[in-house]
Amino acid sequence: NAVKLWRKLIDQPEVHPAGLGARDTLRLEAGLCLYGHDIDDTTTPTMAGLSWTVGKGRREPGARPFTGSDTILKQVAEGPKSVPKMRVGIMSTGAPAREGAEISLPSGEVVGKVTSGAVSPILKQNIAMGYINRPHNKTGTEVVVTVRGKSNPGTVVKMPFVPTQYYKAP
Repeated sequence: NAVKLWRKLIDQPEVHPAGLGARDTLRLEAGLCLYGHDIDDTTTPTMAGLSWTVGKGRREPGARPFTGSDTILKQVAEGPKSVPKMRVGIMSTGAPAREGAEISLPSGEVVGKVTSGAVSPILKQNIAMGYINRPHNKTGTEVVVTVRGKSNPGTVVKMPFVPTQYYKAP
């Protein structure tokens, strides 16, 4: 049945096959995290810029505790200044940065690591997400991304890289 469905879909002129690479660049352009890369069990919502995902009901006094709630709720209440590093977007030149690439300041001080990176088909430019130590996470900060031993200049930018057009229910 799966083969029949595939053939029926692919016979439609507006349907084109796409793999994980397409999914990855789309989510990266939208500034969305991939679990195991951009977020994991050591990342808090505040570090990842995802404090909005902690529901109001969980923030209220007397709410039922959840795993990590002491740390998470404290960080959500205090804001980004309460965490040592933040998830950022980076645009760079040279070879595209990949997971694990080192992020440093032009002075050479290492301040972070890339968690995801690719060439944006829409922007036709290298984009990456990673975590940078505060206070170097500010938009406009000039950084250097090391790819295969070569230093490539980059800049911390706001995400999403490409404006989203998500449907919002009325």
